[in-house]
Amino acid sequence: MTPAVALPFLNELVALFLVSVGIAYLCYRLKLVPIVGFLIAGVIIGPNALGLVPDQELVDILAEIGVILLLFTIGIEFSLEKLNRIRKAILVGGGLQVILTTAVVTAILISLDVTLNISIYTGFLVALSSTAIVLGLFSQKNETDTPVGQLSLAVLIFQDLAIIVMVLLIPILAGQSESAFDLIWILGKALLLIAVVLILARRIVPWILEKVAQTRRQELFLLTVVAICFGTAALTSMANISLALGAFMAGLVVSESHFSEQALSEILPLRTIFNAVFFVSVGMLLDIRYVVEYPLLLLSTAAVVILLKLLITSTSLITLGYPVRIAAASGLALAQIGEFSFVLERAGRMAGITPAGMGEIGSQTFIAVSVLLMILTPFLLNAGPELGKLLAKTPLKGLSQDSGSLDSDMQTNLEDHVIIVGYGPAGRHLEQVLHNTGIPYVVIEMNPESVKEMRKNDIPAIYGDASRQHILDLAGISKAKLCVIATNDPSASPRIIKVARHHNPTLQIIVRTRYLSEADRLEEMGADIVIPEEMETTVRIFSHVLGSYMIPQGEIQEHIQTLRAHDYEILRGSVQEAHLMVLQGLDEEGLHTRAVVVRKDAPIVEQTLQELQLRNKYNLTVLAVRRDDKTIGNPAGNFKVEAGDRLVMVGLADRFAECADLFRTPDN
Repeated sequence: MTPAVALPFLNELVALFLVSVGIAYLCYRLKLVPIVGFLIAGVIIGPNALGLVPDQELVDILAEIGVILLLFTIGIEFSLEKLNRIRKAILVGGGLQVILTTAVVTAILISLDVTLNISIYTGFLVALSSTAIVLGLFSQKNETDTPVGQLSLAVLIFQDLAIIVMVLLIPILAGQSESAFDLIWILGKALLLIAVVLILARRIVPWILEKVAQTRRQELFLLTVVAICFGTAALTSMANISLALGAFMAGLVVSESHFSEQALSEILPLRTIFNAVFFVSVGMLLDIRYVVEYPLLLLSTAAVVILLKLLITSTSLITLGYPVRIAAASGLALAQIGEFSFVLERAGRMAGITPAGMGEIGSQTFIAVSVLLMILTPFLLNAGPELGKLLAKTPLKGLSQDSGSLDSDMQTNLEDHVIIVGYGPAGRHLEQVLHNTGIPYVVIEMNPESVKEMRKNDIPAIYGDASRQHILDLAGISKAKLCVIATNDPSASPRIIKVARHHNPTLQIIVRTRYLSEADRLEEMGADIVIPEEMETTVRIFSHVLGSYMIPQGEIQEHIQTLRAHDYEILRGSVQEAHLMVLQGLDEEGLHTRAVVVRKDAPIVEQTLQELQLRNKYNLTVLAVRRDDKTIGNPAGNFKVEAGDRLVMVGLADRFAECADLFRTPDN
């Protein structure tokens, strides 16, 4: 029998992922962000603690892949058009932050008898913030498009661009021979490469992605996206330019196509895995013995860094005219030392220079302070708005006036809207009716030609797979009122139902299916209404959707007659009434009214309305309850909710999103 081939690093990988999962789960239970768990996991399994991963070579390689994927996805999320809109914040705000931070740190260290070159090098280390952590936290909080999120992004982009120059300056700062001509030549190559990437973004890559998308093969699409990501990064590396910048530029290339949303949803699982490895690798660098031996030095250094970066970043943004409340919140969010500082520190160590010229003590101080600040970042980011409000009540509020330049670029978030999955005949007519009646909606479609047609006609459309969480998040699933699955791919419906039901248990899901026999299975999975094609799919969907928004029956019938005039078959039976009760006198034509099914094993089962405190906690009012064939109007506080009840409630969309856990079942 042939012996099994031994895989190098297998034991290290097993230890890395097992410990990471355990600690990340513990952080979830403690309501801490997973990044904190990964950093702690790295400290525990590293060579300076339990030593479960004594050799860090593989971890470093995987971490580098994580950085590439991270910057690639950031590039996809922020297109050239978006970057152009915040170019002033990038160049002025980011430029001032990097230059002033480097200058202040340099001045402080020179006063302590540190040489000029090493002082500048240390200033570079402190000036950079964590793109991965900050943008990841903003994304989790759905605050990427807020003024604070956009300003933070602008500063981070400049920092990521500045790292190129910083790395090129390392040999000069270390006293190694590097002529000015060589430096200019490398910068020239960088500019040339950027120009090539921009041409690719405008002319070539969108055409390639469109041709691949037309094959409808998701595996081919994923391979193409990965090839673009690592191919562009490899080109930049061949030109002696940062891999991170190459990955970011690759993301910008993809962002210029109509298929950026689907590309992002495909790459997110890979990014999650490798980013976890990156933060574990950062934690592995920390020596716990050093932390125990020099706690006061570490805490005081961390406090100085937070205060310094808060003041400088806030000042840089205030010069752009933004109010102190926004500038301070951004400043506190960026008050850590970033992951690319580790790249810079490693390059400096290879060149023979260390932070503040302190040798091993300087390196360990830098690592320990960086890890500590990364762990504190979620708390600093949450405290930012409160600090901004506090400063806005002081004389500092007179330093600047509210600027609307970023706010005007924010997209209006949809709420109480309809998500249409599929733009076939049923989806097309439903979109037309919703448009004519003024009901908010968004369409998700996998046919690239249909997406191109919709965007040409200013129809809100997303190219992507509706069974992917990221695509549904883009469609505003948490605040949607209805999801109509009218796709021509019946195998996709069960997956879409499960994902949509999990992320919004108060959502009403209407599904088209081919056969009546599939109805029971789809209803068990979470669909509220299943309409077989034999029962006049299109007309039924219109009736349910418009009825849910309190559109008068007369108007609904007019739309139905219009459809019949377009060669629709004569109905074989009467149009089934919408399962939601028609409640008159509600504001905005019933946009804020929902009928929510109470499913078995949901936390709300067997609790009274008084115990649930829906009005006090969520500002939601239960108007009626439909149980079996009976309607219970205005139920009292001692009314006990049972599985199968349909609660008719009124409230704002964000309130329904907040109470989602009450209706979410364990299997969803």
